[in-house]
Amino acid sequence: MVLEFRDAGIYCPAADAYIDPWRPVDRALITHGHSDHARWGHRRYLCTEAAAPVIRHRLGDISLQTIPYGAPLRIGDATVSFHPAGHVPGSAQIRVEVKGETWVVSGDYKTAADGLSEPFEPVRCHAFITESTFGLPVYSWPSEAELAAQINAWWAETRAAGQTPVLGVYALGKAQRVLGLLDPAIGPILTHGAVEATTQVLRAQGLRLPATIPVTPALDLKAHRGAMVLAPPSALGSAWMRKFGPVSTGFASGWMRLRGVRRRRAADRGFVVSDHADWAGLNAAIAATGAARVFVTHGYTAQFSRWLATQGYQAGIVRTEFGGEPEDEPDVTPAAEPSA
Repeated sequence: MVLEFRDAGIYCPAADAYIDPWRPVDRALITHGHSDHARWGHRRYLCTEAAAPVIRHRLGDISLQTIPYGAPLRIGDATVSFHPAGHVPGSAQIRVEVKGETWVVSGDYKTAADGLSEPFEPVRCHAFITESTFGLPVYSWPSEAELAAQINAWWAETRAAGQTPVLGVYALGKAQRVLGLLDPAIGPILTHGAVEATTQVLRAQGLRLPATIPVTPALDLKAHRGAMVLAPPSALGSAWMRKFGPVSTGFASGWMRLRGVRRRRAADRGFVVSDHADWAGLNAAIAATGAARVFVTHGYTAQFSRWLATQGYQAGIVRTEFGGEPEDEPDVTPAAEPSA
């Protein structure tokens, strides 16, 4: 096998390297900068040039080598290359070829272009290791135009009602994606420190985003009435929010497709926004690889692997410590099963 599944993570014996390992290893190939994929403690790291700034911001002074998208690199007896995953800026699928056999590890991916991340590119292979965070037919995503209309309408409504809208968004990827959908003509945009720090890293890479104002103790909130506030989900309902007075809370997540999760979150509004592929995207991405073998990781692994088997794939499940959407996973499982 080109890749093996070990206690420390997905391992390539020919390269003596791991992909997104969750235990400290000598050489780690990293798909992107989210904390469940890029962990501290490895001796050497390899990632795309575009993922490196966020990874350095998160992990500090590490031994980090970068590689352009699509460039082949020989490591031991394997040839590896990184290809756009469409998940967040700099995210990659990792292609590994050994003696003419090719495997691809998807990492987290999204097939619909969002105007922020490098668009997903299908990679032909013999075996594909895919995520299945949203691997049920119930999950389908609205267009970027629909999302923009929904979020901006909510902002205008809450502003007119004398409330401050506070929207829960993950600090890397989703925050900047939502920021790009906002209409600055409605009002100013305020950011929690965690969101602002990551946004500044991405701005320094050349991403063009609307202006933001970080929320600091010195900020005069009365001068920013009606502003949109972007904050990590963990800040919703916290003491940090009291400073804004009357608020309307929103939550941006793929899990908002499920009514039970919306109720549990107790947010005033839920917006279906995900940086992962939906049901249609997962199936299209897998078909485009041409792979006969598909290994399914995190999410609805049992349901999705069963579905793939009915479609003629040699499907299996790989246990990993990846977390899907790190700060907003559900405790509600829909009854829906995959169907044609």
